[in-house]
Amino acid sequence: MTMNERLRGLYAITPDRHVDLAQLRSDVEAALAGGARIVQYRDKSGDTERRRLEARVLRDLCSAFAVPFIVNDDVELAVATLADGVHIGRDDGELAVARRRLGEGRLVGVSCYNDFELARQAAAGGADYIAFGSFFASPTKPNAVSATPALLRRARKALGVPVVAIGGISPENGAALVRDGADMLAVVSAVFGADDITAATRAFAHCFDTAEETT
Repeated sequence: MTMNERLRGLYAITPDRHVDLAQLRSDVEAALAGGARIVQYRDKSGDTERRRLEARVLRDLCSAFAVPFIVNDDVELAVATLADGVHIGRDDGELAVARRRLGEGRLVGVSCYNDFELARQAAAGGADYIAFGSFFASPTKPNAVSATPALLRRARKALGVPVVAIGGISPENGAALVRDGADMLAVVSAVFGADDITAATRAFAHCFDTAEETT
């Protein structure tokens, strides 16, 4: 099974703010224990040394669980820490450049917001997965554009790459998005803001079980 073929399930994204490395590692380990299928390190600070250390620690942790580790927005950090891939948005550089820097066999994901044409271009340009959102109001990005389930249904039929849904997703609303075509549910606060991260992660895993039972 290739890395791309494993892209289904909960996509856990670390919060920008965390207490320290020990807490971050503990929280991510709890998510992995609950069944997170991919982990993205997201940190918008300018502390290069801390970000590099944290990314390396999380990469090793994800490797122990055989789960892909992705770096948000920073191709050079992904290269330096031997991450499994990078996720880029509209302002984070070109897909082709990210692919050249990472090489084949590593993942490049692209945020496409609510723009199907952008997703079509990303898929044609070699993106390993594309992401749409926000599907619901999100505390992480309160000003994000709104995406609709119709995008997921269209992408499933036309694009041929795994699709991520992001934005305000909970265990209660996630299964419907999976039925509409989401291969992964990307979540920040509903996992890492939970009192029991492992239990929250397992609840998201149930979204995929429920969707498969009804298809």
